[in-house]
Amino acid sequence: AHGADARAWLEAAPEDSADVLVADVFGGSRVPAHLTSVGYAGAAARVLRADGVYVANLADTAPFGFLRSQLATFASLFAELAIIAEPGVLRGRRFGNIVLVAAHRPLDTAALARRTAADAFPARVEYGPALRDFTGDARPVREEDAVPSPVPPAGAFGIG
Repeated sequence: AHGADARAWLEAAPEDSADVLVADVFGGSRVPAHLTSVGYAGAAARVLRADGVYVANLADTAPFGFLRSQLATFASLFAELAIIAEPGVLRGRRFGNIVLVAAHRPLDTAALARRTAADAFPARVEYGPALRDFTGDARPVREEDAVPSPVPPAGAFGIG
């Protein structure tokens, strides 16, 4: 864990120096805008080794505009993407956490799906064509268009 700003830390980190990057960064209850753009994703892609994995905790709900923009952003830099979330969140029934997984190499999505389905809080894994369909026509986030993740509704995550 690092106490510095996540983006500043990534931009200063040596190329190909990390096996895993975990981004669980919230300013209050929102992912800060400067951690949502192609520039930020590019810094993460640069720091990861070829077989490394980027994992980010995001939060959204239907119609998933923020999540779709993040998928498009990371798809512009990483060959492989998957998301993990509780089924009710993926169906848009409630606001919640979605874990984004990005890598330059194929992910073992079958093993990931087995593990998440067997968890105390079962989750689904989406990847491949289904995830590309979900992303739809979302565009990568340019620096000048970056916005924080949506404000959670009252009561989400015990807030309000």
